[in-house]
Amino acid sequence: MEKQELALLFSGGSDSLSLYALAAVGTHPEIPRPRRIHLLHMLNGMGRFPSFPKERFRVSERILQAQMPDTEQIPQATYVELDMGRLFQGLWLDRYEELMPRYGGKNLVCVACKVAMHVKAIIYCVERLVPTLLVGYARKQGYFPEQTRTFMDRISELSDDFGIRTRFPVYEDFDDERVTRHLLEEFGLPSTGGGERKCLFCQTLSTATEKEIGLYLDDMIPRLRKYVDHKLSGRLSDAASCFPPGR
Repeated sequence: MEKQELALLFSGGSDSLSLYALAAVGTHPEIPRPRRIHLLHMLNGMGRFPSFPKERFRVSERILQAQMPDTEQIPQATYVELDMGRLFQGLWLDRYEELMPRYGGKNLVCVACKVAMHVKAIIYCVERLVPTLLVGYARKQGYFPEQTRTFMDRISELSDDFGIRTRFPVYEDFDDERVTRHLLEEFGLPSTGGGERKCLFCQTLSTATEKEIGLYLDDMIPRLRKYVDHKLSGRLSDAASCFPPGR
């Protein structure tokens, strides 16, 4: 079977770094070794320390390649930064005063941020004919609203609508932080310390349940489907009208 290209959401944290390593060496049953890996790093406009994830990727790439025989190369990887700040604002920040009462007063800022990341990734994959997007969500982090089945199922369905398979192959495997750390250390990769940008919202409290998350996504996904259609067809004005600024 011909190797295909593969994209993955890459924050630089331990889970996404593990996902990159598994894809690069091809040792996970659900992650066939690809021809090329696209590491998609998302910019939401609220991150600090921008060099962290890129440097962690570069160091890890060198370490993984050093472990291969001289006659073999790990798949070529492309590190791409995608700005999803405007879409993120349209999904929540521009209108949070209107939106919060609809969803029990819950703070869904991180849900909106992750939705914007996935939508930008879908557009990237469609435009470049990359059939599969991998995401390193893990059950151990189910306290994050986006790392719940409600979120993952709906995002996968949206992705499928555009012919992109979004998969979460380590969700069950990484149920314990020790598993992730063990895997990284087996590869000789950094297993402690933050490799991701530090986001303004990363410790934001949210008591949202899967009920509110599902209601929000059910409202937004039809509009997002139109947004992606417009973007892919070059209808810039129509795309902009899907999420107009708050002022």
